[in-house]
Amino acid sequence: MPHPLAGQPVPPGDLVDIPRLISDYYTLHPDPTIPEERISFGTSGHRGSALKRSFNEDHILAVTQAVCDYRKEQKIDGPLFLGRDTHALSLPAFRTALEVLAANDVEVHIAGEEEYTPTPLVSRAILQHEETQGQKADGIVITPSHNPPEDGGFKYNGPDGGPADTHITAWIEERANDYLSRKLEGVRRLDFEEVLASESVAVYDFVGEYVKRLGEIVDMEAIKKAGIRIGADPLGGSALPVYQAIRDYWGIDLTLLNPRVDPTFSFMRLDHDGRIRMDCSSPWVMKGLEEHKGEYDLIVANDTDADRHGIVTRSGGLMNPNHYLSVAVGYLSEYRGWEPEKMIGKTLVSSSMIDRVAESFGRKVYEVPVGFKWFVPGLISGELCYGGEESAGASFLRYDGRAWSTDKDGLIMTMLAAEIMAVTGKDPAEIYREYEKRFGRAYYRRIDAPADRELKARLKALDPKDITDKELAGEAIEAIYTRAPGNDAPIGGLKIVTAHGWVAMRPSGTEEIYKIYAESFLSEEHLERLLAEAQSIVDRLKD
Repeated sequence: MPHPLAGQPVPPGDLVDIPRLISDYYTLHPDPTIPEERISFGTSGHRGSALKRSFNEDHILAVTQAVCDYRKEQKIDGPLFLGRDTHALSLPAFRTALEVLAANDVEVHIAGEEEYTPTPLVSRAILQHEETQGQKADGIVITPSHNPPEDGGFKYNGPDGGPADTHITAWIEERANDYLSRKLEGVRRLDFEEVLASESVAVYDFVGEYVKRLGEIVDMEAIKKAGIRIGADPLGGSALPVYQAIRDYWGIDLTLLNPRVDPTFSFMRLDHDGRIRMDCSSPWVMKGLEEHKGEYDLIVANDTDADRHGIVTRSGGLMNPNHYLSVAVGYLSEYRGWEPEKMIGKTLVSSSMIDRVAESFGRKVYEVPVGFKWFVPGLISGELCYGGEESAGASFLRYDGRAWSTDKDGLIMTMLAAEIMAVTGKDPAEIYREYEKRFGRAYYRRIDAPADRELKARLKALDPKDITDKELAGEAIEAIYTRAPGNDAPIGGLKIVTAHGWVAMRPSGTEEIYKIYAESFLSEEHLERLLAEAQSIVDRLKD
């Protein structure tokens, strides 16, 4: 059951104390012998809160020095593109990272001391630098994505522009924790005043370079010509200056619904659990925007680092991310003219509707574990024309078949929704309803529940042999796997497939929870059975 206040404005008493949060960032020090206070890279980097001693200045000093060590070992001699979002901890962490990078003589490109830079703009800048300069570059984004206001985050993107692979983050994590255990011995650092005077720090026009090239991947002229009326809400995040520039440069009919930046995020609606979370795919968070859907042809939103997208249509309200990704796959397959051998990438917990749509266009599906990093090699090589996650993150190739971003790009996904309307005359929700008539209706749900470290470890270590059941929700089990069929990488959990449904169980990489995903192509009742029987499997692990 959702929290009683889910979807409601934030009560003043729930706002985070920003002065205390910033003070704790500088004054509290983690104990590296406590697992929760060590640096730990999940699917999207290291995340934590200064209040819990899991994201403090010591963490950023250590992990940034580890990145510098990694760059040196790998002979990455190009610039490092450094971005940040609008979370309260992002600015102090940004400054701390700059102090270490400059002390290590790393050439750093930033938008400016007071500017925000979304994740996809960092990815695009890395790839563009190699395309134009023939030199390896990399990047850091200071962001906890859609997490609550008290959280901070640190992501490293390698020379391929995408989230660093597991072997890279494991190396950085081990080195960083070693620095923590030695009380930061070996970490180099300049005073911030010295950083500002340093020749190694340069201003880079992330927004301008990104926006003027949008026509390479989205038909911006079609959007303008059709007069699609767009309402855009950055949810207080770093997409704000990008939408302003898109509107001005391309001359499209785009209205900023909320241009406020407030580190308490006091203007948000509470999520399903009563917490503040900038999740643009949550119906509770997006409830306020739904009230405006009659005023625009399309309403779009992004999380704070703009790697996720939210789509509100005139005919269907907020779209389930799986529904919109299915439509995007179908539209791109039909209108981009890419070679038929280019595959559709999807995470194993994304809807099987994507498979049905892709296969109707003769495209193979490449199924990988959760984490966008698994799509990066295929996007770079062109073997994948698209990669997407059920959590509302995706990217796809440019018209010429080259990679645009190798990280999730919520901005091209929102502009693609406008292109779909301009070209087809239908909004994405209308197209999805047509898919349901052709391919069947998909009933999909994800549930989260608390998990301690022991339960998370057991879930991660599951083996197909651990499942002795022959049936699931009344159907014969056709497959059980703990490695993804696309790339044979461990999925960090387990997936069970039947003729008309599937379930997957996995621990979160960044929160103390586990997740159960399920989908049925039969009925809501069948979905409930799938979830209940998956829950019983998890319950047996607790005994």
